[in-house]
Amino acid sequence: MKYGFDNSKYLKIQSEHIRERISRFGDKLYMEFGGKLFDDNHASRVLPGFEPDSKLQMLQQMVNDIEIVIVISAVDIEKNKIRGDLGISYDMDVLRLHSEFESRGFLVGSVVVTHYNGQASADSYRSKLERMGIKVYFHHTIEGYPNNVALIDSDEGFGRNDYVETSRPLVVVTAPGPGSGKMAVCLSQLYQDFKRGVKAGYAKFETFPIWDLPLKHPLNLAYEAATADLNDVNMIDPFHLDAYGKMAVNYNRDIEIFPVLNALFEGIYGENPYKSPTDMGVNMIGSCIADDEVCREAARQEIIRRYYDTLCKFAEGNCSESEVNKISLLMQQAKITTADRKCTVAARERAEKSGVISAAMELQNGTLISAENSVLLGPSAALILNATKELAGIDHAVKLIPQEMIEPIQEMKVSFLHGHNPRLHADEVLVALSMLSVKDEMCRRAINCLPQLKGCQVHCTAMLSEVDRKTFKKLGCSLTCDPVQRKKKVEVTR
Repeated sequence: MKYGFDNSKYLKIQSEHIRERISRFGDKLYMEFGGKLFDDNHASRVLPGFEPDSKLQMLQQMVNDIEIVIVISAVDIEKNKIRGDLGISYDMDVLRLHSEFESRGFLVGSVVVTHYNGQASADSYRSKLERMGIKVYFHHTIEGYPNNVALIDSDEGFGRNDYVETSRPLVVVTAPGPGSGKMAVCLSQLYQDFKRGVKAGYAKFETFPIWDLPLKHPLNLAYEAATADLNDVNMIDPFHLDAYGKMAVNYNRDIEIFPVLNALFEGIYGENPYKSPTDMGVNMIGSCIADDEVCREAARQEIIRRYYDTLCKFAEGNCSESEVNKISLLMQQAKITTADRKCTVAARERAEKSGVISAAMELQNGTLISAENSVLLGPSAALILNATKELAGIDHAVKLIPQEMIEPIQEMKVSFLHGHNPRLHADEVLVALSMLSVKDEMCRRAINCLPQLKGCQVHCTAMLSEVDRKTFKKLGCSLTCDPVQRKKKVEVTR
């Protein structure tokens, strides 16, 4: 893999920049963290060399100065909102985040439930957390937020909220996902700290868009593709341009809310310490790009992957056509097509020759491996076997798993478990391979090559089953599929 990002430099200069920001204010800095604090796989894909938990590593250099506050909206609790990448509800993700942060040595001070309006589900959730020894605070819905500044900046607005007790100089405010109310929590704390004579400040950490790169840089376009469902749009920050005469990139929501923030800061402090929404940020990622072209290409590939993901969601009825159209437009702006994804071209060529569903993988060294659907194996299972044989130097004519071993598994799936697809899935092939590896040297060599699949690109000419998608994800492969649904029989449970 070619690296385009200097992770060591990032850890050093980002933590230094945050310490400098803390020193600007008196006693405390509330830092709103957008995006994911760890498992930031989008950043690691578009910035090769960026480690998924880089932001957490950076904060660990300041661990004794940090307290984490996790925010969740009462509306999301009531709706049982699901985090798409993990498939778990936001309320469960709060517990996951709490556990993960504490295991890394961080102080997790509390959970704040925002948009509270007497919801019974929020009351029940608070009781559950308190039984687990977790402090919980409620922040209320404020009518007219964020435009009704007079009400917000008063004892009937922010003043109604529970005051979140904190003990460290840097308070990191994070959440399971967007729209949780992180900014409102920070501003509410500023208001209440000011009332208590505590000097506190606010800053914002957003990984993307990268403010000091061009507006149409592929990295910034890839961010728009990643947030197509939120309809975020990258823009030149007009406040920054007016104040400093310099171009800076921000996104529409921060630019639109800045006049309101300006009024709130003036109401709390008497003046706004920031002249633009870009000023509020502390992101130093742009300064750590070591190879711009490597990152550009990685971002272009990410846009194509997002396009396929959205096409499949649309085919399943899980997103709007406008999301598809938006990413299609971003591809035009980046001057790319689906033909720029090499594994896509290879999979389609194999499908045209075979007449059946096919898949292809681009290995880290650029080698393209393909496979097709058969009576024994699905395309995912066949592809993984072919890829490991290539990496292990095993002749492709060798059958690692003999047919006489596959057939009993198929019998079990169909006759005893009443399945309709006898072909082995990717996980089933890996289990069979591991059993054979006890006595078969070639199977053992193939299994030992599995870590080399991390970062490889995969495409299939039809939408894969959930089990195959999860297997590729666990192996670290980046998967795309054509939006073609395979016919399924409806199973009735009696």
